[in-house]
Amino acid sequence: MGASRGAALGRARVRQPLLPETGRERIAASRVEDEITRLHVAVDSARQEMALLRQRLHGAMPAEVGEFLDLHTLLLDDPELLAALDELIRSQRYSASCALGVQRQRLAALFEQMEDDYLRSRIDDLDHVIGRLLQLLNPQQRPSAGVAGEILICESIAPAELIQLPASGVVGVVTTGGSLLSHSAILARSLHLPLVVGAHQALQKLHSGQLLIIDGDSGQITPDPDAEQLRQYRLRVRELARERRELQRLRSKPSRTLDGCDIRLLLNAESSEDFTQVHRLGAAGLGLYRTEFLFLQGSSLPDEQTQFEHYRNAVLAMAGRPATFRSMDLGADKADRAGLAPTHEENPALGVRGIRLSLANPQVFDTQLRAILRASGYGPVRLLLPMVSGREEVLAVRRRLRLIQRQLRDSGHAVSEQVALGAMIEVPSAALAVHGFIDLIDFLSVGTNDLVQYLLAADRNNPNVSAYYNPLHPALLQLLAQLLDTGAQAQIPVSVCGEIAGDARLTPLLLALGLREFSLHPNTLLEVRQSIRQCDLDKLTAARPALLRARDRRGIERWLRAHTPASH
Repeated sequence: MGASRGAALGRARVRQPLLPETGRERIAASRVEDEITRLHVAVDSARQEMALLRQRLHGAMPAEVGEFLDLHTLLLDDPELLAALDELIRSQRYSASCALGVQRQRLAALFEQMEDDYLRSRIDDLDHVIGRLLQLLNPQQRPSAGVAGEILICESIAPAELIQLPASGVVGVVTTGGSLLSHSAILARSLHLPLVVGAHQALQKLHSGQLLIIDGDSGQITPDPDAEQLRQYRLRVRELARERRELQRLRSKPSRTLDGCDIRLLLNAESSEDFTQVHRLGAAGLGLYRTEFLFLQGSSLPDEQTQFEHYRNAVLAMAGRPATFRSMDLGADKADRAGLAPTHEENPALGVRGIRLSLANPQVFDTQLRAILRASGYGPVRLLLPMVSGREEVLAVRRRLRLIQRQLRDSGHAVSEQVALGAMIEVPSAALAVHGFIDLIDFLSVGTNDLVQYLLAADRNNPNVSAYYNPLHPALLQLLAQLLDTGAQAQIPVSVCGEIAGDARLTPLLLALGLREFSLHPNTLLEVRQSIRQCDLDKLTAARPALLRARDRRGIERWLRAHTPASH
């Protein structure tokens, strides 16, 4: 399956998976302490690599990649995992590599017994961490950094590794596993790195040094291309280059349909590096500023002044365009690093996260609200609440806002009279019962990544259920249509800020459903703008009933083919 657009021609570099030793060979008793030290040095090196990578890439990666780096760091910090490895080396006199293999087998058996798909799929993260430790323990087996012009063929690739490939000259990636909506696939698209996933026989049928063409659109892999196939590849590359040149011309163009309807395009951001993109790409403002990175940078929580300065700088950078701050959206895996999350949650995806965590920590939440409200004195500010599930949460925040606004004004701070309050729709209960709290909010933002996951009971990072994680599902379209209709009736703007907002192939579908405001990653804005400019909104609106009558994915795909501009 093609997971990231683009075509690449290069020599294959086939990388077989580095598996832990599973034998029971023993080391000499005199080597035990040295082997434990060697393991700890590898763990410390892996921790340092994660910290340096996160620092170097801060602001240049989607938030999901930061989540993966944080999760892998937490695994490396797990005292139970390290204690178990030390015990295996001491009591059984296993080598460090062998101890990793034995412990991996034990944990894999536990993961397989878990009923919850989300938790069961976390074995992939454990494998990525163990694989990194094995490379550090066995430098002679460590894969090379890559040679310019190579296409990497591997079993799977972690986001932390993928994000470094373009700098080494790797021109494409083929994996035997993976899915179209994994974190690595999302990252590859933002890097414009061609990626093909699900090539199950690639490790057996391809060999290093072999010349390949890969197509990240169709998923086609062409080994040993002949003259005609090379000619077709050159034509494809020229066509892609032409498309990129056309996209660059759209920076100063309006996001306007053929029949004259203007569509608002806002940017998702998580650092100051993203602010300049708003002006460079002609976006209408910040549709989603992720504030949680401030809570993950150090060992202590950021104080009010630190947060205020960050938020104020964002508002000033917008120069009158709105800045939408999402309150800290910390899940159990991330919040624990900030000292906020409850420990030992059985299912973090369904636990104390988002607005639930904020309301459970009122002092921390009030500090953030004070900082955001103070920033509102410098320009238009909107506050977005993540993981809302019902009226009670919105009402509680609305009351806190009023109280803090009065306190700040009494203290002499300039606070805007109009700080728009929004709810992020990620939970099915909020989507179905939005009429119960729409009188309390000023705008809605639909987080389709989590909404699809919860609605269809399918973790998007679990390859075993990747076929079920499908945004082209009638249930999602019906829910989006209801949300957009409810917002229109209440005259409340509704945006979509999930991954599908940045997929230009789905733009006609979203416009037909009634979406008029997109919030997306900077790397996808121009493609979406191009798609908007090729759409006739009147025709798409007239075709909406046919779209909502589709009974399955095939029916929705047929609708898309019939209503997608020819250039797509």
